[in-house]
Amino acid sequence: MRLKKLKPSQLNSLPVTAGVYIFFNAKKSPLYIGKAVNLRERVKTHFFQPNYKDNLFIKEIRKIGYIPLKSDIEALILESRMIKKFQPRFNLLFRDDKKYFYVGITKEEWPMVFITHQPTNNRQLTTNKEGQLTVESRKLKVDYIGPFTDGGALKEALKTIRKIFPYRTCEVLPKRPCLWYQLDRCPSPCLIKREAKIRKIFKKETNLRKKDYKNDIKKIKLILTGERKRLTSNLTSKMRKMAQSEEFEKAAKIRDRIESLKKIFSHREILVEIPQKEKENVGLLLKEILHLSQIPKRIEGYDISNIKNLGMVGSMVVFKLSRFCQEKERKYCEYKYVPEKSQYRKFKIKQVLKQNDIACLKEVLRRRLSHQEWGLPDLIYVDGGKSQLNAVKKIITKFQRAKFVKPIPIISLAKKRNLLYNISLKNPLSLDKLPREVKMTILHLKDESHRFSISYHKTLRAKLFFLSAKKKSKVSNL
Repeated sequence: MRLKKLKPSQLNSLPVTAGVYIFFNAKKSPLYIGKAVNLRERVKTHFFQPNYKDNLFIKEIRKIGYIPLKSDIEALILESRMIKKFQPRFNLLFRDDKKYFYVGITKEEWPMVFITHQPTNNRQLTTNKEGQLTVESRKLKVDYIGPFTDGGALKEALKTIRKIFPYRTCEVLPKRPCLWYQLDRCPSPCLIKREAKIRKIFKKETNLRKKDYKNDIKKIKLILTGERKRLTSNLTSKMRKMAQSEEFEKAAKIRDRIESLKKIFSHREILVEIPQKEKENVGLLLKEILHLSQIPKRIEGYDISNIKNLGMVGSMVVFKLSRFCQEKERKYCEYKYVPEKSQYRKFKIKQVLKQNDIACLKEVLRRRLSHQEWGLPDLIYVDGGKSQLNAVKKIITKFQRAKFVKPIPIISLAKKRNLLYNISLKNPLSLDKLPREVKMTILHLKDESHRFSISYHKTLRAKLFFLSAKKKSKVSNL
């Protein structure tokens, strides 16, 4: 793995792959080391969306070193090794109990694997030698691997590794096998010990299983310390020996493990990082499907409501791309479009005298684009088919020629056949064939813009009815 370097002015030359990056100062000393699912986008956030930590060292950066990798798990492990080796100043400065993580592996008969913030060789457990609860506590020696900067990514990596090499996580051995044993994620030392106690004939088999488990623990250590190639080489050698001695079943099991290792080290979505987790970013899906130049962060939806010529109105709803996280550590986040009701706008049609939805839509867009202080959308949605799409396009083109607005992408939905029209594409897209996140976003826009316009129309119609009734009452009183 060769370290490549470039200047901060060459950010667009960074690859869009997983990897590790290093910021160097003028003395060629590493300031900060980080990992990324997408090197280009992650490094850019340090420069264009800096937080208070970035501002401490951003002006000192003279070179950016990077190592592209095949998978996120490789990036996680290499980052840990490099931080430990080079001890970058700002990685150490930001290091606290909430920031860094370690994988602990106990030194005992059936080693336990766990994640911790505070590595200490005096881990205290309230168990005896047989793994049962006792009043007297004992101290265990522990091997620690780390530091890892991303707890969520580390948990996901360990979950994946556990599928290949099952390990124990319970501090106290239960009396009965737990769910992890049923899922084949734990060697179940509790069951093995119980069987060995009942029938001494199992003693030899118990020792063999204990030895196999300790070998698996060594393999887990090799993976987490970046010695994957050495592990793969050892497994391949062992597989060949098994095949030569005609132990084909054991050889096949080792072969399957080698293949599983190759898969997890070439998989691109094992780990989670914000904001690069593209699978759950509906904005990125919209960008790709609609051929947009950027992820739309603000979408405006328009709808017209009227009954004949009575109370003709238009509505504008605003959806913004927001991030939602499921854990306190702010990992496992996803992006969704949510309504910004404070930015909704109502339009009472003034210039169109007869029922004409397209003319009404044009009036609404003209009036809306006159309000630059509202900010401009990254995408416009209109209710209707190709006619509505073309009508909005004409209005935006006029404003664009007058240099009032930038080009704005437009989509429209023909409700009868659920076809989505887009000015960037010749043929409409079937809404039912789009990814679920995109489909639900479009339908939410449609329903919300329609609800808001109907609500305003009903309010206006009620006022007109009240005024009409009041007028009739005055006439009758005369």
